[in-house]
Amino acid sequence: MNIIELERWKPSEADPHKLEYTGQPVAQEVFEELKHWLEGMGYLPDEYFLLDGHWKDGREIPKDADIFCTTDYGASEGVYLDVYLKWYEDGKPITRSFITGKTLGENGNDLDRMFLTASAITKAFHGDHATHARYMKIGGVEEDTGGSVVHLSQQEQKVIIEALVEQRERQEQAMGQTEQLLRRMTGSITEYVNTVGMRPLRMSDFDKAVLAIQDGELEAFKKYAARIPYQQEETLLVEAAGRPGAVGRKMTELLMRDRCNIDYAAYCNACKRAIDINDPEKVLSMMVRAQASVPQLEPSFFGEMASYAHSDHRFIAKEIIKRCGEEQIAAAPSFLLEQFAMDKDFRTLSALVEKGISGGGSSARTLHMLTYEGRDSWIAEELLEKRMWVDVNDYSALHACVQNDAVAVCKLLLDGGMDFDQYRQWAQTRPCAGHEETLQALADHWFEMQAEMEQTPAQENGGMTLG
Repeated sequence: MNIIELERWKPSEADPHKLEYTGQPVAQEVFEELKHWLEGMGYLPDEYFLLDGHWKDGREIPKDADIFCTTDYGASEGVYLDVYLKWYEDGKPITRSFITGKTLGENGNDLDRMFLTASAITKAFHGDHATHARYMKIGGVEEDTGGSVVHLSQQEQKVIIEALVEQRERQEQAMGQTEQLLRRMTGSITEYVNTVGMRPLRMSDFDKAVLAIQDGELEAFKKYAARIPYQQEETLLVEAAGRPGAVGRKMTELLMRDRCNIDYAAYCNACKRAIDINDPEKVLSMMVRAQASVPQLEPSFFGEMASYAHSDHRFIAKEIIKRCGEEQIAAAPSFLLEQFAMDKDFRTLSALVEKGISGGGSSARTLHMLTYEGRDSWIAEELLEKRMWVDVNDYSALHACVQNDAVAVCKLLLDGGMDFDQYRQWAQTRPCAGHEETLQALADHWFEMQAEMEQTPAQENGGMTLG
């Protein structure tokens, strides 16, 4: 496989034989690509493999950073793998935790196994600079995290590979582990052809294209993808969209090139796969291409993708919203407001409201979260003053503010066209005990509003102003 780059380079336009620096990759993208590769090789630690929180939300790898690993027994249980980044700022070295992995096993074999994982990580970033021996894990039962590590000669490798290829056809249950072993011993499954020939495996061009995606073999992917039936291209697009790293982006781009009739459901699934691997560059590219590539694109598509990204990849959700126009945000699900209200994210909430999102069925819950205990009521006030986004007949929204004694927010709702008399009738069957002072303040405000209206020409009160 190609090494994982900690810097981005591209061929120079002036001289294609030379490379020019284009910037730093996002840390989460590097993490996802490494995790994908370790999982395919069977080297992913079985308990967890986690990115340090410092590197989330679109933070980039520092310039000229290098990577190294440490492995040791834990203080209480298991074996730990720590991956660090090291770089220099103002001539001083800085070392920061990047990734932590753990296995629950705690014997010598588990330690050896974790050292092999550390070695695999080092090679993933630095390459295989010499002719190293290949290793594999054998023996033990499924529950046993032990096993032994043995050295294999090239001839022994060939014998085992031939047996595994035959087993791959006959034993479907062992498929996953077999593919891991093939990747570990040959570099990638797509390269097994050079080792044992085509005959042992009976695979379609689609199957080979999928394996090329998993292995990151771009040239093999181009060859097999060009042969697959047109009906399978959308399924292959979903697979490619879920492949991390620059090679995954190239594969996805190849499948989308000149396509103008991609199925909406397939495109949504592909975008979600790109979000799942935390590839903002790929996601935003697919957002830009969506209208030209999908003839039946739903107006709510962009908002739904932002909502999907919010749970685990808020940075991507914010980037989608930032690039959306008013028409796209106006069609977004109102639940987006509720999601960012949970975070008290004033900047993103402001962008949503300014672009015309509807409060819809989320108005009451959004206002409740922003006015609870009064600490963030100012956010609700700012949003209501920027642009009206609550239906004037949504009395549950006013009721949520009354129960939180957010008098200023309640007054803004009345100023925006909500009828306090109608609210009191609506609230007769709903508990309001303990909020008498708030209700009296609103009654006084309502009386003043009515008096002013009698003194000035009647003005038509607006409803929900959107778009």
